[in-house]
Amino acid sequence: MNFVRQVILGMMGLSAGITTAAGVYALITVVGMIPRLAGKSRTGKYIHFYELAVIFGGICGCVIQLYQIPIWGGKMLLGILGIFYGIFIGSLIMSLTEILDVFPIMTRRIRLIKGLPYIVLALAMGKSIGAFLFFWKGW
Repeated sequence: MNFVRQVILGMMGLSAGITTAAGVYALITVVGMIPRLAGKSRTGKYIHFYELAVIFGGICGCVIQLYQIPIWGGKMLLGILGIFYGIFIGSLIMSLTEILDVFPIMTRRIRLIKGLPYIVLALAMGKSIGAFLFFWKGW
């Protein structure tokens, strides 16, 4: 009876993971983050490598999480991975805000004429400093 329970729980976990992963990749696809990044950086001929990197990163992340594989490299590697994760999440968030037209609506409502890049930079720096303090001090 215990074996049947473990098989059912395994199937439920696998299906929940597949559903969550499909949702994340559907969001990335709908937002159009990869083509947008390739267009902005003028590297459209390498878009296939971008897509492979996202797929490979997702698979590796799932395998590491599922099998609890220890990652060697210490705090230095952790810092480097944190930078890459931050770049990815920042790109995803900026793609979402660009699609939702948050900044054009905000600038019209508050009648902002100059300084939008500084506001975006201030938001990014504030988020970075807050995340750094949270993980460094544990606040």
